[in-house]
Amino acid sequence: MYLTKEVKAELFKKHGKTVTNTGSAEGQIALFTHRIKHLTGHLKNNHKDYNTERSLVKLVGKRRSLLDYLIKKDVLRYRAIVKELGLRK
Repeated sequence: MYLTKEVKAELFKKHGKTVTNTGSAEGQIALFTHRIKHLTGHLKNNHKDYNTERSLVKLVGKRRSLLDYLIKKDVLRYRAIVKELGLRK
């Protein structure tokens, strides 16, 4: 499986500041980004997989709403996570 407990814990440790801080916006954005990258690679090989395409669109929407929340609450945290994950060019 692409997302093991260790990978998830490492993502939350790096972006959510601690392993147990799974509710932080930065940690969730990092997790969503990891899942989006995986689904994008899957869809490159399986372009007719419409259920995965739908879940990818929903996941991008969730990440977008978390980013919108973060930009309203703290612009510096938003800029840091965007730069760290490389979401903008």
